[in-house]
Amino acid sequence: MFAAYAEKFSSDDPISGLVLGERPEPVAPDGWTTVTVKAASLNHHDLWSLQGVGLKAEALPMILGCDAAGLDEDGNEVVVHSVISSPDWTGDETLDPKRSLLSERHQGTFAEKVIVPRRNVVAKPAGMSFEEAACLPTAWLTAYRMLFTQGGLKAGDSVLIQGAGGGVATAAITLARAAGLKVYATSRDEAKQKRALELGAHEALASGERLPVKVDAVIETVGRATWTHSVRSLRPGGAIIISGTTSGPNLDDALLTNIFFLQLKVIGSTMGTRNELASLVSLLEATGTRPLIDRTMPLTEAKAGFEAMHAGDLFGKVVFTL
Repeated sequence: MFAAYAEKFSSDDPISGLVLGERPEPVAPDGWTTVTVKAASLNHHDLWSLQGVGLKAEALPMILGCDAAGLDEDGNEVVVHSVISSPDWTGDETLDPKRSLLSERHQGTFAEKVIVPRRNVVAKPAGMSFEEAACLPTAWLTAYRMLFTQGGLKAGDSVLIQGAGGGVATAAITLARAAGLKVYATSRDEAKQKRALELGAHEALASGERLPVKVDAVIETVGRATWTHSVRSLRPGGAIIISGTTSGPNLDDALLTNIFFLQLKVIGSTMGTRNELASLVSLLEATGTRPLIDRTMPLTEAKAGFEAMHAGDLFGKVVFTL
């Protein structure tokens, strides 16, 4: 079957390790199902894999891709949940110490077929396209969990979303507005500020610009570059929910005095559960909200999608079709 896979690692030129070609069809063991992929979306995780982050050399060649939507063995339209937990794990699968994402230990979704545990498929609504559904399992699920599970936000609350344009941030803006939150977004790029307003942000500001009010929560995926602004933008008792550090994990000043004196909360968040994915799908179906897709292209042209992500030339998701 045709697939996009990692053959080698390179920190300087990650896309040099990407190969488009034939791989063996997967065989589903007991308790697993085979999904015929109709669409799959690109994440930064896929670029990091080509740099050797989270992927071991002995696992190569590895088909990349965490996200997909397609048809299960019975012809049902499904969305793939990409967190693979231990077979005997019960409860929140994101807390399983042995969990992994597709394309880390198990072959990923950038292929004609992918196998996953039967519990890892969620019904896709008929009114949602395969391309839209394929955007949900990583960035959109991460944003959903940050806002509503870890953040506990509800209609009328206020939220600052740092780094508009990134996959999680873009999803968070859209979901927060759909859920009735007051949404502030930041970006260094004026064009991305404008796009954030179009997505539903009530106000879009330059990175580091003072907000007109203190907010209930901050969605933080940038890290070092925005941390000080995030802490200083919170009301007393507010929370920073963090799921990434794209600008670097190390801080010159964590503002610990602000954190303890204002009784702020710092909450980590990673991916989401199958039940949260089902809830996310239901929310989108009920509100008519849909993921923002930057571009759609056949999997045979995947290198162009990787190159656009590597260059930062995106606002929304890259979707590959089969």
